[in-house]
Amino acid sequence: MSTSTTAPILTAPPAAPSPSVVRDAGTDTAPGVMVIDSCTALGATLVVRLAGEIDHYSAAPLRALLASAADDGCTGLVLDTSRVTFCDAGLLAVLDWWPRRGRRLGLANRSPAVRRLLDVVAASADEGTP
Repeated sequence: MSTSTTAPILTAPPAAPSPSVVRDAGTDTAPGVMVIDSCTALGATLVVRLAGEIDHYSAAPLRALLASAADDGCTGLVLDTSRVTFCDAGLLAVLDWWPRRGRRLGLANRSPAVRRLLDVVAASADEGTP
């Protein structure tokens, strides 16, 4: 039995320092989770109760539901947002899309998060900001 005393041909490369990642302690990189808690059709009006967080990503199921409802002839929408804990422009995009082509929109039981968002939009409109 013999053992080699020569150095290995391939040596392990020196460990490179890993780049430091800087994140704001207040940022959340995960998409929000929105739940369609209930959905009821009352004639041509759809009543939807939402819960959770609504952002661009989590609003996708709501957009799909409303597109289907519009295709099926729904002309009215009432969103109950009492259980929405966070919302941003993702909700605004849905609210902007629905009233097109003469459809009616109502918001019932606005949560503090929804009221804050709508107040910001109203203040921006008052200042003439596009």
